[in-house]
Amino acid sequence: MARKKKALPILENVTIEDIAAEGKSIVRWNDMVVFVPFCVPGDIVDLQIKRKKHSYAEAEVIRFHKYSDVRIEPKCQHFGLCGGCKWQQLPYEEQLKAKQDQVMQQLRRIGHVELPECSPILGSAKTFEYRNKLEFGCSCKRWLTREQMSAGIPFEPAIGFHITGAFDKILPIEKCWLMDDLNNEIRNYIYRYACENSLTFFNLREQHGLLRDMMIRNSNTGEWMFLMQFGPQEKVANADAYSEAETQTFFEKEKAMTLLGSLAERFPQITSLLWVYNPKCNDTFGDLNVNVFKGNDHIFEVMEDLRFKVGPKSFYQTNTDQAYHLYDVARNFARLTGGETVYDLYTGTGTIANFVANRARKVVGIEYVPEAIEDAKVNSEINNIGNTEFFAGDMKDILTADFIAEHGQPDVIITDPPRAGMHPDVVNVIIGAAPERIVYVSCNPATQARDLQLLDTHYKVVAVQPVDMFPHTPHVENVVLLEKR
Repeated sequence: MARKKKALPILENVTIEDIAAEGKSIVRWNDMVVFVPFCVPGDIVDLQIKRKKHSYAEAEVIRFHKYSDVRIEPKCQHFGLCGGCKWQQLPYEEQLKAKQDQVMQQLRRIGHVELPECSPILGSAKTFEYRNKLEFGCSCKRWLTREQMSAGIPFEPAIGFHITGAFDKILPIEKCWLMDDLNNEIRNYIYRYACENSLTFFNLREQHGLLRDMMIRNSNTGEWMFLMQFGPQEKVANADAYSEAETQTFFEKEKAMTLLGSLAERFPQITSLLWVYNPKCNDTFGDLNVNVFKGNDHIFEVMEDLRFKVGPKSFYQTNTDQAYHLYDVARNFARLTGGETVYDLYTGTGTIANFVANRARKVVGIEYVPEAIEDAKVNSEINNIGNTEFFAGDMKDILTADFIAEHGQPDVIITDPPRAGMHPDVVNVIIGAAPERIVYVSCNPATQARDLQLLDTHYKVVAVQPVDMFPHTPHVENVVLLEKR
């Protein structure tokens, strides 16, 4: 007989104490830290413990007794259900304090290295409509709250964001405040069109349905890109075993093209209207052909006097204005005089490499994604930059002693790795290359701290500058300058 699970306790009339990582707040209970979402310090609440571990617990609010004086009214109607903006109830000044504290705590607790005083975090001038890219999923089953299910509301189709912990459910989004309002007009138009014309929405469990995913991008040049992923009308088992022509038999192409034609007519602002047919079991389209329905296969972003070509598969920082400030910090930390050889690791589409090129003798960019490297080369070409070189491949395989001997000893290394940080082999090669300065740009201060500890024997941290790219979320970028000991 299975053991009966012990009921988890309810904590009554407790006061939220502080802000924690990942957008949660904390309260202490019986020498245990309890993490709670969607609260701010000073809230007095009843909590239901949902998960209990040895040293911590997770809970959710079941009743508010008193709202904190710090709390503000969230702007978004979807707040508390959509997991995107976890801090809309927290004033922006308080968000910035929490992010700066988070950066320094993680650098100290994980890195255990000597640190200088942290420079004040650079906040975003825009706290809404600051994103240049959003992605939305389509589902034949919208997500319903317990109250909606009890009221008998049916599982209608939806376009919106995935619900955490329910991969096959989509929270319908009527208005997202993180991007120019045109994104809402486009998304809501497609939903109405699909319902009126009986287009099918994707079934994530059965893997079929015409409307699958959409990506919307805009730029500071006024251009808009829209990409629609279409799915098969019935499940394609072992899609990789079929030729591209064979998978097309599962595609309701005429309906898809009619939708895009209607979209193009309704929204002339879209300068790059693209589509992908995706019969695979995942939503990534990096390995699929992107088709142009109307306009160009790219848009342009401008930074200072540079133009950057951004395609549907390109990585570009999603807060354009703050990206400039982030890269400007990195360039200032590098202290270039015009005679240096600079290595830009994890260069992506070469944004940082091209941004610093006019102050260096030579810039060498390395990136894992071949398509990104091709974009980086194009971005150098369209900006008449002739002192950059770009190479594609796994960083730990490319960045070797032989590579450095061939392409020159770096005076400065700028590194902007993914959230996982740098592979230990890469750290060792950087130490062996012995640049005078290392500028480490990170979207994850925890893995940055780990890497700083590895570098600490040879390099000292001399400057720390957090940059807020994502208001209303717990995410933060951080730039660290290291100098050779």
